[in-house]
Amino acid sequence: LASIDYAGESVRDAELARRETDVFLALAAAIGRAGVPATVSFDLSHVGSVVDRDLGLRHAREIAGATAPLGTAMMISAEGSDRTGLVLDLYETLAAEYPHVGITLQARLHRTPNDLERVLALPGTVRLVKGAFLETDAAAWRRGSPELTAAYLSLARRLVAAGHPVAFATHDEALADALIAAHGDALREPGAEFEMLMGLGTGLLDRLHGEGYRTREYVIFGGEWWLYVLNRIAEQPERALTALADMNHLIVHRA
Repeated sequence: LASIDYAGESVRDAELARRETDVFLALAAAIGRAGVPATVSFDLSHVGSVVDRDLGLRHAREIAGATAPLGTAMMISAEGSDRTGLVLDLYETLAAEYPHVGITLQARLHRTPNDLERVLALPGTVRLVKGAFLETDAAAWRRGSPELTAAYLSLARRLVAAGHPVAFATHDEALADALIAAHGDALREPGAEFEMLMGLGTGLLDRLHGEGYRTREYVIFGGEWWLYVLNRIAEQPERALTALADMNHLIVHRA
C-alpha cells in the first residue's frame, strides 16, 4: 500500500493554495484511473488554512470529495503545535462529512492524550507519529527521550484497546517490536498498519510485511521535497551522515 503526498506547507497566498489544491485533485484522479490503493496525504496549511480557515476547509472538502470514491483514506498530516488546534477543528468538520478522512497525531506533544480522546469519537484512521517539529519542553517531550517512547506506547495502547483504525508511522525498529510484543495479533487486524517513508526503514517494512502485518510506504513528490529532508534530519540527525556516506559510496562506485 502507498500514501502519496505532494510536498508543501505554510502556503500564504490564496491563488497558490488554489493551484496546489488542483494538484491534489489531479493526484486523486490519477489514483482512481490507476486503481492503486493509495492514501492521499497533505498539510492543511498547504491548501490555505493559514491564509483563511474557511479557504483551507473549502479546499480540503474538495480533496475529500475527490478521494471518497477511491476506497482508501485521505490523511491530514500533523503540523507544529501552534497549528494543532486549527488542524483538529478542521478535521472534526471534515470527518463528520467524510468518514474516510484520517488525522495524524504526534506522540511528542503533551496535549495529544486529550486530542486522542477527541478524535476517537470520529471514524477516520489515526496515524500516530513521534513528531519532528521544533517544540519547547513545555509543549513536547524531547526527541529520543524515554518519555517520548512511553508516550507513543501509551497512545498506541489506547488506540488498540478502542479497536480504532490506526497507522503506526515509525522507522524505529525497537518501537515497532515493542508494539508487536504488547499487542501481537491485534496488529494483524485489517484496521492496523505500519507506515514508513519511502527509502527509510525498507528492511523493517519488508520484515513486517513478511510477518503478516499490513504495511504502507509514504511517497513524496513535488518541488518542496527538501522540507521533508529537513524534517527527517531533525527527527534523526545522524541521517545526514548516512546520506553523505551513501553519496560517497556512489561517487567511488561510479569512478
